Amino acid sequence: MSLRDSLLAGETLFTAWSGVPDALTVEIVAAQGFHAVTLDMQHGGHNEDSVLRSIAPVIAAKKHPLVRIPVGRFDMASRALDFGAEAVIAPMVNSVDDARRFAAAMKYPPLGERSWGPTYGFPRHGKGDAADWLAGSNQRTLAFAMIETRAALDALDGILETPGIDGIFVGPSDFSIAWSNGAVMDSTLEDMMETIAMIAERVRNAGKFSAIYVVEPKIAGRVVAMGYQLLAMGSEHLLISLGAASLINSVTASIDAERL
Repeated sequence: MSLRDSLLAGETLFTAWSGVPDALTVEIVAAQGFHAVTLDMQHGGHNEDSVLRSIAPVIAAKKHPLVRIPVGRFDMASRALDFGAEAVIAPMVNSVDDARRFAAAMKYPPLGERSWGPTYGFPRHGKGDAADWLAGSNQRTLAFAMIETRAALDALDGILETPGIDGIFVGPSDFSIAWSNGAVMDSTLEDMMETIAMIAERVRNAGKFSAIYVVEPKIAGRVVAMGYQLLAMGSEHLLISLGAASLINSVTASIDAERL
């Protein structure tokens, strides 16, 4: 089932967040219980070459490959799709013009301006022939525009109305900075939660998909209740830290118990 089909079915999906530009590390992450893996080119270390190589193990694990491109690098959206990404997240989409340029890079004509050449994406997914692939690509590939600033919030309705934009991805850390006028960085800032809920409602009313980065697990139930379906979480740094702490604590508890 495609990412779009799962979201249309009302499922809540988890995507791991990869910043280590190494296909072997991504292979390990993809083998865990997440539904998807997002390769981060904005703040993570992923680059064009690592994205090309890292999408393959995600597909092999039967997970959904997503890519977050750098700010304003809409050309990389087309590249990510040609490599086999199922969805692309574009940060700092602050205007309708940004949304239009992003959508143009994501979709084939007549909806967009994406050039034909799925050199790796088509054979990696191995479904149908080239004609079928072209016919289904605009529906199959998802464009998530990130809402992180007051300007983006002001332009939200226009962004949602832009043909080719499939969903909104809220970056709560940056949004908290913008919301507090630079006073704090708090992904669970209570003062902005009503607005975070309002964004999800407007996205739902537009018939599109809502995603958000869950920095604090305790907020997950609340954002899902708001209508967010795709939850990003779990960078390699966090996964290793939590796993190591759990293992060390378990071993230490066993040793302490034996000493009693």
